[in-house]
Amino acid sequence: MISPASLTELRDAVLSAPRVIAVGAETKPRLSAVDAVKISMRQLSGITEYDPSEFTFNALAGTPVREIITALEEKGQYLPFDPLLVEAGSTIGGVVASGLSGPGRFRFGGVRDFILGVRFVDGMGRLLRLGGKVVKNAAGFDVPKFLVGSLGRFGVIGEVTFKVFPKPAATLTLSMPFEADKMARIANSRFEAAALDVLPGGETLLVKLAGPGAALEVLAREIGGEIIDNTIWDEIRETPWSYKTDITPDQISDFKAAHVSCGGSMAFSHSLPVRGMTLRGDAPLWIGGRPRFAIEAAVKQALDPQQRFPTLDD
Repeated sequence: MISPASLTELRDAVLSAPRVIAVGAETKPRLSAVDAVKISMRQLSGITEYDPSEFTFNALAGTPVREIITALEEKGQYLPFDPLLVEAGSTIGGVVASGLSGPGRFRFGGVRDFILGVRFVDGMGRLLRLGGKVVKNAAGFDVPKFLVGSLGRFGVIGEVTFKVFPKPAATLTLSMPFEADKMARIANSRFEAAALDVLPGGETLLVKLAGPGAALEVLAREIGGEIIDNTIWDEIRETPWSYKTDITPDQISDFKAAHVSCGGSMAFSHSLPVRGMTLRGDAPLWIGGRPRFAIEAAVKQALDPQQRFPTLDD
């Protein structure tokens, strides 16, 4: 394994072998289980710039997400998409490469909605900077968003720029029996739930509210259910799921063995799903196939014409 300590060394590492793949803390090992020389990003770590007044930060790809969360909390800010496996050691580059978001994606959007810029090394050893450090930046092809969920197959991410939000004054969690109609009503109501998840078994619906404490108590009485400890969201974030599946709300009843998140748009499970992506274990990377788009081949040819990185089919 190669362990570069600078972006210059990262470029050299990419060119050092005919086939390479970047890894972080390997909290989702199946994503990098390919026949290639591994480039460890752990030494490329640290927040390089943080401007709380602009609600943006830059960090090297190997920076542990826990370090970023701690720095943001000191300024009353946070990453609303609830990155997963924080205590397990996940890195910010791995968050981008895997494209995985937690329960907060329901209200605020996922990783793709918060990344602003990226510095990465492509298959020809070019160190490229795309995107910017400001929220209002819409010039050209949005490569930073394209790299979200790319699994390191188009380039090695070296540094990222994210926007952040003010942290809510308070949060409150409600637990109630799951009913599809009830979840739909809450999702489309004025309550503006911060998260809607269904626990494995398909019998319990969790509703997370965020905002001024007094207002949350009023909303909780209107919604109903039992107020429970907010730490359940920490447990959800750290559960080492094996598979991730995109679903629609009407499919929730078919995934009772899974944890259904983001208002019914995705499911995480420990058993083999009908379709989806393998995060852990020895199963194929994609279960049941995956959609293919013409732009994928075009970008691969532009950034990695020598096929130095594995493909999304590996």
